[in-house]
Amino acid sequence: MMDADTASAALGIELTELGSGRAVCRMEVTERMINGHALCHGGYVFLLADTAFACACNSHGPVTVAAGAEITFVAPARMGDVLTAEAAERTRYGRSGIYDITVKKADGEVVAEFRGRSKEMR
Repeated sequence: MMDADTASAALGIELTELGSGRAVCRMEVTERMINGHALCHGGYVFLLADTAFACACNSHGPVTVAAGAEITFVAPARMGDVLTAEAAERTRYGRSGIYDITVKKADGEVVAEFRGRSKEMR
């Protein structure tokens, strides 16, 4: 899946760990990701979290997509920060699942908390 993900590749997002129901992705905040307040635009933080979510929920095999997601921004990220998104499966039921993703800076400061709801395709 990641080999065909041109959106994540264009941002330099790397999959660094993958397991059953879990994934870790990283991304460096570049100048192109900065908003008018000199902070990383929230859309890029969401995209990083969503990529980790996609990797985790597709780790079981069947093609799985997002049924919904929400994010809470906790602290800003700035140019040069290296962000890591850690995805963990909370539960799977039928064709659905719930995943929590924490986005952190290299020093461990939490930038955002993301919850994704997945649905297996048929």
